[in-house]
Amino acid sequence: MSQLDQKSEAWSALFSEPMSDLVKRYTASVFFDKRLWQADIAGSLAHAAMLARQGVIAQADLAAIQQGMAQVRAEIESGAFEWKLDLEDVHLNIEARLTQLVGDAGKRLHTGRSRNDQVATDVRLWLRGEIDLISELLAGLQKALLALAEQNVDVVLPGFTHLQVAQPVSFGHHMLAYVEMFARDQERMADVRKRVNRLPLGAAALAGTTYPLDREWVARELGMEGVCQNSLDAVSDRDFAIEFTAAASLVMVHVSRMSEELILWMSQNFGFIRIADRFTTGSSIMPQKKNPDVPELARGKTGRVVGHLMALITLMKGQPLAYNKDNQEDKEPLFDTVDTLKDTLRIFAEMAGGITVQREAMEKAALRGYATATDLADYLVKKGLPFRDAHEVVAHAVKDAQAKGVDLSELPLADLQKFNPAIGEDVFGPLSLRGSLNARNTLGGTAPAQVRAQIARHRARLA
Repeated sequence: MSQLDQKSEAWSALFSEPMSDLVKRYTASVFFDKRLWQADIAGSLAHAAMLARQGVIAQADLAAIQQGMAQVRAEIESGAFEWKLDLEDVHLNIEARLTQLVGDAGKRLHTGRSRNDQVATDVRLWLRGEIDLISELLAGLQKALLALAEQNVDVVLPGFTHLQVAQPVSFGHHMLAYVEMFARDQERMADVRKRVNRLPLGAAALAGTTYPLDREWVARELGMEGVCQNSLDAVSDRDFAIEFTAAASLVMVHVSRMSEELILWMSQNFGFIRIADRFTTGSSIMPQKKNPDVPELARGKTGRVVGHLMALITLMKGQPLAYNKDNQEDKEPLFDTVDTLKDTLRIFAEMAGGITVQREAMEKAALRGYATATDLADYLVKKGLPFRDAHEVVAHAVKDAQAKGVDLSELPLADLQKFNPAIGEDVFGPLSLRGSLNARNTLGGTAPAQVRAQIARHRARLA
């Protein structure tokens, strides 16, 4: 039997009895951390190549390790690899199989490293690749929202504050607000990646190693931007995972905000949009229902991801230096965060293409809320009235319009002039919904010309 055929064999000389089956199950991680296998093999091959370059192992051992790892990779990819609970984790499973295949060369692979720096390296390599994919998915969602915005630049949506009708905005402008949010999320992911992409390998268990390792060479070989400079910190901290999960939580918060609006807009009380049937579900007893299950579930999954952030912060907060077994608990919340985020971004990009805007319903809602009241105040300011006085005049005009059950733009000129004689025939342009939109032609404003310019800017950025 190989020294690594059974987990307990790796340190059996010190122990007088085998580990209980209950403890094996409780401490094992192989059935969730096996997804790190590609990163584990990549890190091991780079480590082995460095050991050979430094003369720590022979070139023949390196060749055997490379050949054996190629077979291990093929077995895992084909599903023939046998993952063993007794071997606890992905690292010992792969090393045990390698040793079965190539003998002593496999045993030499672990020279100058520990599972502590090995697992930290694996997680960083894996997460780096996931961040790259998430960045692509964020770009895809932004492009889908840009397409939706471009189709609806001239559609008037009531803009809300406090969920009360405030001012008219372009529906395209509203969609671009989410593009901005997801663009910042993409920037955050790129920034997090820099700190994820540092090499712990060579820190060994906690104090470094006596072997003449070239850690910088390994970092370059793995495409990493540098090495972790303190061996204690390298093996024991998971702040990079916490930081990633914080960034992921912000993405999900933005998704959740958009979900809330889609849910409201789809309801009969609003009727602003329709979501394609493939993204909705029916009711088991009410045949008239179409439920927005996708945005509702995304809103719920936001709590799940934020919960993972809290779990990781709590996991780390009480640990002394250096490595502690607590850190095994970092993987499941991190893995689930990645999976949840990727699935959500994919489905939202697709769902954006299945949104149909109900233009008439939006415009009617804007008219019901006296959305151009501020435009009347601005009109009076341009006539020389101080803004606070103009604000008071418009309040009286709105009160009169409410009593008559009409919009401000529907009040006769004579009625408007009762509130201020400076009001002339030219007032009805600013009081119209599109007049209000077009008037806000400043950088970042909702005027269609500005919205089209922003769409062009974002398209160039994402090209």
